[in-house]
Amino acid sequence: MNTKKPFSMQLDPKMFEPATAEEKEYITKMRPSSTFFRDGVKRLLKNKVATISLIVVVLITLASIILPLVWPYSYEQMLGSTPGRPMDSSYNNLAPFTYGKTELKRIDAGEKIFPHIFGTDAHGRDYFIRVVYGTRISLAVGFFASLIVLVIGMTIGSIAGYAGGKVDLIIMRIVDIIYSLPDTLIIILLSVVLGRVLSVEGTVLEKIGSNIISMFIVFGLLYWVSMARLIRGQILSLREQEYVLSARATGAKGKWIITKHLLPNCISVVIISTALQIPNAIFTESFLSFLGLGVNAPMPSLGSLASDALNGINSYTYRLIIPAVIICLIVLSLNLFGDGLRDAFDPKLNA
Repeated sequence: MNTKKPFSMQLDPKMFEPATAEEKEYITKMRPSSTFFRDGVKRLLKNKVATISLIVVVLITLASIILPLVWPYSYEQMLGSTPGRPMDSSYNNLAPFTYGKTELKRIDAGEKIFPHIFGTDAHGRDYFIRVVYGTRISLAVGFFASLIVLVIGMTIGSIAGYAGGKVDLIIMRIVDIIYSLPDTLIIILLSVVLGRVLSVEGTVLEKIGSNIISMFIVFGLLYWVSMARLIRGQILSLREQEYVLSARATGAKGKWIITKHLLPNCISVVIISTALQIPNAIFTESFLSFLGLGVNAPMPSLGSLASDALNGINSYTYRLIIPAVIICLIVLSLNLFGDGLRDAFDPKLNA
């Protein structure tokens, strides 16, 4: 409106002049562009507990990958065993930073020998590299098991939520039946049966072992129900939105609507649930390995190392404490990081 003539109906031409550079810069500073993911990352980084937990998990993961490549001992190498010679028992059950008889002679001769930081086990194997390799196995099983749960749960949950009706009814009754089963008992029974039925000798899976394959099958059979129920609830609340009705009106198929509209809009919940599923998978793997149903010997995992340490718990207590502390550290860090992800990316908490 013309400020000089307040009762005039003519508009002020200055209102239509292009904004100056200073005005544009002022508006840009007042309203910076951002995205949901960028805002979530900022909130996550402000959470010191979640950030420290992420750093701990990354450092442990990198150490478990890099150290076996540069360490002078392997996880299955028996230091006192030489082909054609009797077993040298001086390498068995070495205390931390001690050496066997042959190594002492080589040190006296001026040769440098890399120390056994955590000593050796009852078979003369370097315990530190076994702990590192066991951490790698436990982390790998946890991550891959979570991916299996994610794929199965997301597929079944999205189908149940979008289809509805009898399909949803049947799937949810199956979920209820699986929920009613005693988890620990079923896991043990399936692991024992599948471990005996599966035969991986002479295949590419021989090095992984039948026990780990059976463990993945157990996760795929039992642990997808929570993810499926969560995804179903999200899709039930999203499928009546206007953009979904518009896509249906244009003739879009259900698969396209699920992959292009529904799942991307609940991806934050999927990420959070997956991050919280990883420590559960690691803990389950460790507990199965502790019972002897996990990885195949001589491949170690944190659970099998803790189980082996029970035989000498009075004399070598640290062998039980070390893997137990690492399991607690990994599970605690992943849980705290998952809580931080939920606080940062859950739109209901940030509304």
